[in-house]
Amino acid sequence: MSEPINYDEALLNPAAVFETPEAVLTQKGLSKDQKIEILRRWEYDASEDAVAEEEGMQAERPLMLRRVALALEELTGGTTPHKAPTKQHGN
Repeated sequence: MSEPINYDEALLNPAAVFETPEAVLTQKGLSKDQKIEILRRWEYDASEDAVAEEEGMQAERPLMLRRVALALEELTGGTTPHKAPTKQHGN
């Protein structure tokens, strides 16, 4: 049996708690709303990485933003609210 997820830690650094965005989807100890919030935080972090990559810095995982977006879409059925028109989506 696996240890329960520390939700507060997952909000601060989702990538430190979950190996992949898809792992958030299968975590039984979290509510749907908690999973959405964790993925949104991860999406913001991945957006920051994408901006850094655009500015010539090496991002850790270039495809992470897409993977997080797909996980959010799967969880919400594609009904996540629209983002602000900035690279970091105004979150």
